[in-house]
Amino acid sequence: MGPALEIVQGLQQTEKAARLARARQYMIRVAKGATKPQIKQAVEALFHVSVLRVNTQSYQGKWRRLSGRWGRRPGWKRAIVTVAEGQKIEVK
Repeated sequence: MGPALEIVQGLQQTEKAARLARARQYMIRVAKGATKPQIKQAVEALFHVSVLRVNTQSYQGKWRRLSGRWGRRPGWKRAIVTVAEGQKIEVK
């Protein structure tokens, strides 16, 4: 994987993400092929924080029907990143 912008696709803003943010954990949508060390390095470079832990979750795309034909949405990957005490990722 290349630069940090190719790995980190964006912060997820959900109720669960807001609840986790109080515990210094942030939900980030990442590239499907990204590894935990790559995600850690990309988050540290983009947001200027110190990452303590990275947990990942992979999701398969759901089956959907459009105009009578079945297709599958693309799968995606999410990372839950824990940052050091006193640091936070700013949402703009």
